[in-house]
Amino acid sequence: MKNSWRKFGVVMLSSALLLGACGEGEKTSNTEGEKKTYNIGVTQIVEHPSLDAAYDGFKKALEDAGIDAKYDVQIAQGDQSASTTIATNLVSSNVDLIFANSTPSAQAAKSATSDIPIVFTSVTDAVGAELVDSMEKPGGNVTGTIDSHPDAILNTMKFLKEELNAKKVGMVFNSGEQNSRAQVDAVKEMLKDMDMTVVEASVATSADVKQATESLIGKVDSLYIITDNTVVSALESVISVANENKLPMMVGEFDSVKRGGLAAYGFEYFDIGYEAGEKAVKILKGQSKPADLPVDIPQKLKFIMNKDTASAIGLDIKDEWKAEFSE
Repeated sequence: MKNSWRKFGVVMLSSALLLGACGEGEKTSNTEGEKKTYNIGVTQIVEHPSLDAAYDGFKKALEDAGIDAKYDVQIAQGDQSASTTIATNLVSSNVDLIFANSTPSAQAAKSATSDIPIVFTSVTDAVGAELVDSMEKPGGNVTGTIDSHPDAILNTMKFLKEELNAKKVGMVFNSGEQNSRAQVDAVKEMLKDMDMTVVEASVATSADVKQATESLIGKVDSLYIITDNTVVSALESVISVANENKLPMMVGEFDSVKRGGLAAYGFEYFDIGYEAGEKAVKILKGQSKPADLPVDIPQKLKFIMNKDTASAIGLDIKDEWKAEFSE
């Protein structure tokens, strides 16, 4: 897996700020025999099932570890400038730790403080987003879990090619989201040796999603909707266009399968949120600092399909696919 990850990580290079040697790290450690209530600031770019599940997983990890916490949850409603304001407010509130749920949220939090520990999830390219120095050694006050795995993307493309005979893959995404651009570039790189091409349709807001999807009709024979916050927040618009035109639509995570995507080779956002929460526990208990906690990739990968969607587009499910099925 390490070699595979290094190959995928070629696009993920940059730097991060260093964490101060004292200050918030001391404040957040538990004193033996005392039960402290920690103040956790939560910044999230938008509300949709995947991000919400990641937040639920984060809270569950702290609960399971016996951490008593109060959460200040603030949602940016897709507005990057709002993410900046939220981060500034959380720092002013002197929270013990910031949970940043998405790339824009994490970037804003990192710009706002180099002292308060930041734990992120739902981030695709932590190095390329300049959140950490490297996956193995974050090097600053930021660490977390990412929502991309090279095997997930590769197996998705193989399924489209080998099982569905796809040649042209339509991708609708917000080019202003760094995590989305990284995923599209990774897909395009993988397809160079697979006799397949990507046809892009860019959006700026969720209101653009349906029209952008419709612009791909007649140009593609399949769709792949990545973990783009703008598009996933309006996923039903893509689903309606895909089903109406009998286009198989692969998605980047399981919540999108449950909402009507055809299939995904991936993971539960609850799980990566939980794994991020486990890192937060170590930080709050004074057992480690963000600089010393490696950024993790998803651990529990599997293939899941939506039977109703397969029926809607006239696709027969083969026994050899060995998929689990959404409810």
